Amino acid sequence: MDYREVTTSREFVARMEHGADWREEIEGLARDEGVEAGWFVAMGAVQDAELWYYDQDEFEYKPARFDEPMEVAACVGNVSLLDGDVFAHTHAVLSRKSGQALAGHLDRATVFAGEVSLREFETPLEREHDDVTDLDLWL
Repeated sequence: MDYREVTTSREFVARMEHGADWREEIEGLARDEGVEAGWFVAMGAVQDAELWYYDQDEFEYKPARFDEPMEVAACVGNVSLLDGDVFAHTHAVLSRKSGQALAGHLDRATVFAGEVSLREFETPLEREHDDVTDLDLWL
């Protein structure tokens, strides 16, 4: 296990812009405030979404697109640097009007309404390629 102690420095709360991209809103907040490492939680609703599932046998993400309004029952992730730019690694549980839950890596979604809390780490985190998983991970 690779781990380190982190110290938090600042915390932000924000309301996402209606019609914007969910993940890009989080990355934009981080860029605007110079946050290169942190942890976030969010909730709200989206008009559509694309969730990704990582196929561990084929070492690639498989997309699943949903063109329907859904609640964001839970959204959690972290901010780090990937290839020198801010990247919000975002996972979400989305709920259809029937109550059925969908979950995975949230690549994109159109915000209906959203709120996010972002806690900044003083310790920088940069993603690098991991040969075993073929993913960009903290190393």
